[in-house]
Amino acid sequence: MQARSRLSIVIPAFNEAFRIRASLAAAADYLARAGTAGELLVVDDGSADETAALVEAFAASRAPGAPAVRLLKNGRNRGKGYSVKHGVLLAEGELVLISDADFSTPITDLPLLLRPVEKDGYGIAIGSRALKESRVEIHQAAWREAMGRAFNRLVRALTGLPFRDTQCGFKLMRRQEVLPLFRAARIERFAYDVEILYLARKAGIRVAEVPVLWRNASGTKVNALWDPLDMLKDIVRVVLRDRLGRYGALGRPPAPPDTGKGAST
Repeated sequence: MQARSRLSIVIPAFNEAFRIRASLAAAADYLARAGTAGELLVVDDGSADETAALVEAFAASRAPGAPAVRLLKNGRNRGKGYSVKHGVLLAEGELVLISDADFSTPITDLPLLLRPVEKDGYGIAIGSRALKESRVEIHQAAWREAMGRAFNRLVRALTGLPFRDTQCGFKLMRRQEVLPLFRAARIERFAYDVEILYLARKAGIRVAEVPVLWRNASGTKVNALWDPLDMLKDIVRVVLRDRLGRYGALGRPPAPPDTGKGAST
């Protein structure tokens, strides 16, 4: 029987053909140098470009003993939240790192998240661009950063969550602890981070916010006008759903998502 991977890196991907191979190579090389048993799990969200084919080709090129590369397919575009949920529920690692495909926070910052999870007993460690110690080397446009700060203030007001940055795409989790959260989660698009953190607090899972390095990369899939509005609507739904008791118990065994005929390869 194959040994269980210690770490799964879940990468949601939508039309990432121009950078996915370089990102996978950097992550795989890091795992190999660190001697970390792990897998790279790319979840293709109905890409219209060559993302899936490039991931498959990269996986086929791996030498024996190299970190495994797996491709999951949503079948059609479902959203970043759905993609992350798909990947986490089907990951094989004891720990799961969720990273954007651009690795705006480089994989070399992984030890910063490992420390609170492995040494301090946190169930989740989230990278943050908004703490005093955070290192932002390449900024977003000033108006985008201002919108991000305003969005975070609204998130904290609506949910009571204390975090300064819920949207950084670099999060580490103990898989067994978060599986009930992802099974209960309903947000399929960009506000999924807030829902998971909200449910973590509800379940009593400790979350550490950790300052990380950030280099903004081009090619964001977030519409600067409409997506923040949709995200706020989703967050209001999370709070209302909780108050109506619709999340239920968070200790049920996990089940994989229904992905249709394009489930996985």
